[in-house]
Amino acid sequence: MQPTPYTAPNFNLNDTNGTSHQLADYAGKWVVLYFYPKDDTPGCTTEACSLRDARDDIAALGAEIIGVSKDDASSHDKFKEKYTLNFTLLSDPDATAIEAYGAWGKKMFGKEGILRKTFIINPDGQVVKEYGRVTPLGHGEQIIAELKKQQSA
Repeated sequence: MQPTPYTAPNFNLNDTNGTSHQLADYAGKWVVLYFYPKDDTPGCTTEACSLRDARDDIAALGAEIIGVSKDDASSHDKFKEKYTLNFTLLSDPDATAIEAYGAWGKKMFGKEGILRKTFIINPDGQVVKEYGRVTPLGHGEQIIAELKKQQSA
């Protein structure tokens, strides 16, 4: 992890409708950017549902939630529909953003893959908080508390 704050790496990824999203599209807003291994797996579902349940409070704090994995648009669509996810999911099939944010690395049993990481990016495009090895349960509440702390600083 880098010392915060630091400039958030840009990304250019597509959502489930094929619409391109770049970090610059969110200039002037708070962004909760989270990376997760795979749609519809136990830990990723727990994390996504925690963020879904906290979304209204997060939005009230002026922040957008964006989830990123290597899954394709079809997988993201099914995941969003099954769990009524109310935020953007982006596909990163080549792991360009995943690698730029340091969310690729060694996992259990020496295998490499996507690491569960979350970044809070301020309206100036600076990463002000980085969560490595996220605990999925209660992550939404953790994000709300950190946004409040960052915004009152």
